[in-house]
Amino acid sequence: MIDSPSSIILLSLRVALVCTTLGIVPAVATGYVLHRIRSASVRTVLSTIVLLPLALPPVVTGLVLLRLFGRGGPFAGLDLPFTEGAAVVAALVVSFPLLTIGSRAAFEAVDDRFREVSGTLGAAPWRTFLQVTLPLAWPGILGAAVLAWARSLGEFGATIVLAGNIPGKTQTIAAAVYTLLESPTPHPAMNTLL
Repeated sequence: MIDSPSSIILLSLRVALVCTTLGIVPAVATGYVLHRIRSASVRTVLSTIVLLPLALPPVVTGLVLLRLFGRGGPFAGLDLPFTEGAAVVAALVVSFPLLTIGSRAAFEAVDDRFREVSGTLGAAPWRTFLQVTLPLAWPGILGAAVLAWARSLGEFGATIVLAGNIPGKTQTIAAAVYTLLESPTPHPAMNTLL
């Protein structure tokens, strides 16, 4: 059973937008930290941790999240599983590496000479970051945000495990397509969703 196509599409767009909005500040900060770390071994370890959700199958990521937020988990008190918030968390965890690594690449593309000139002109490091580095990296960060948004819009594996496939509540586009493909009879909404 599926909900109306418009509510499924709106829910999916809302989940992707909230996920990207919540993830952009921590991902940009993480990307900047990864860019600035001098120790190659520390950078490698942190990058591996950030990339872990991309390396794991999405269903495994969903199971880890369900273990954390489900009954008996350390965050069980949040009552997150099988809610719209669960869909946001699942999409955020899966898309966060794209946003972080894209942000890191954007910061690495900024010429260090601009930061050095800003410092020699007396600007504080935080001011240099806000007025020089961030504006120059912004197009790359926006590109990473679009990739993360698209990834979260199509997220299926972790979402179906943590949020479920509840029509009218947690059924995203990917979950609705799955439901329609599993149905023995064709549904008119299939043409709309595909």
